[in-house]
Amino acid sequence: MFRYIPIILIAAPAFAAEPSWYAKAVDSIEAKFEPAEAKPGQTVKFTVTVNLKPGFHTYPLVQTDKAAADMVNTLTFPAAGTVVFVGEAIDPPLPETKAEPELGIKAMHIYHDQVTFTRYAVVSPKAIPGSATVKLTEFRLSVCDKENCFPSYKIAPEAAIKVTGSPVAVDAKYAAEVEKAMKGN
Repeated sequence: MFRYIPIILIAAPAFAAEPSWYAKAVDSIEAKFEPAEAKPGQTVKFTVTVNLKPGFHTYPLVQTDKAAADMVNTLTFPAAGTVVFVGEAIDPPLPETKAEPELGIKAMHIYHDQVTFTRYAVVSPKAIPGSATVKLTEFRLSVCDKENCFPSYKIAPEAAIKVTGSPVAVDAKYAAEVEKAMKGN
């Protein structure tokens, strides 16, 4: 004799539904390229700006105090496509620094209000003129208030860029990195 055991399959979304704390803590998140219109080979600046509501804070991408190494945000960038991300992502300047002695942290960096993370990109020398949208693979945002830290939230901000004009030479400081990334395409 066998028993019928129902199997329920649940399709999981790529990113979980917005958590309840998110609307209380975050006013907006915006990703953009500067300039928003560029030639193939041109270097552009990509930024992700998080606007927090009063009473909340977030973290850098890298903590200098090893004891605070887990208190970070993470940005995961897509492989080379319309743009090739180059160099490392950059934390905003002038974080607030505070100690958390009970956690063994002497200098934890935090940010309030508006927080902008930056990374440079080169428009692919092979990019075809026209509009494109570049979506981060993942932005894992960590937010706390004075009493609680909330589970990180995965989002994938995107930014538009318009490729125009004739190609220009890739900046020498990024040329090797772009060439290596383009070999994968």
